[in-house]
Amino acid sequence: MNDTTYTPGHSQNASDFMAKRSFASHGQFFAQHLSPGLSVLDCGCGPGSITLGIAAAVYPGNTVGIDFGESQIARAKAAISGTSPGNVSFQTAACYSLPFPTDTFDRVFSHALFEHLSEPARAMAELRRVLKPNGIVGLCSPDWGGFILSPPSDALTQAVLSYRTLQTRNGGDVEAGRKLGANLMAAGFEAIQMSARYECYPTLGFIGEYLARQLEGAGDIASAHTFREWARSNGGMFAQAWVSAVARKPA
Repeated sequence: MNDTTYTPGHSQNASDFMAKRSFASHGQFFAQHLSPGLSVLDCGCGPGSITLGIAAAVYPGNTVGIDFGESQIARAKAAISGTSPGNVSFQTAACYSLPFPTDTFDRVFSHALFEHLSEPARAMAELRRVLKPNGIVGLCSPDWGGFILSPPSDALTQAVLSYRTLQTRNGGDVEAGRKLGANLMAAGFEAIQMSARYECYPTLGFIGEYLARQLEGAGDIASAHTFREWARSNGGMFAQAWVSAVARKPA
């Protein structure tokens, strides 16, 4: 993704984390805009677990998932090997230069991508380009300004700040969620509708280890230790704020 560093990385842990997401759990805000026969691009599809749900919703319409991580595309292709209904494909590509003609897709979807981009306006322009006139785009990103972690502590607050700093240093934006609407408007989309929801992780260990490994990989051993210690807490919570935005490309 240009000079942006993808903070979660493509380790087995990170890939397994993303693969637990499905269209039913993380893409329902866009479900009403899908119907059989539509063509859809899933931009930043990761291991393809959400893409497969999109493909099922628009069958026999064509669904394409793209991601710049070759290992993620390999995992996505393996997931459909021998079981695909034939209307979904995956390929390695960057969101800044999509390998499709102008006005190709009826719908464009992107989940958990824009918070990692150093040039969101450039990516937004590409999504608009490949979307057909009157086509609809659906985007979703977290917003760290709304996260709730419990039980609180000064050490946990510092660890969260360290992660925010890491993602920002890597070219991302931890408050990308609240900016989706403004970015869509700047790109020339209309009929923009925004919404938000919370996701509560099933266990602290699930999210704690995910965050710890990324900080550990960046050399921040202290913050990684804090997340792992916090993950052993009883009665705790990690509530993640997700912001979604749906808009239409003018005719």
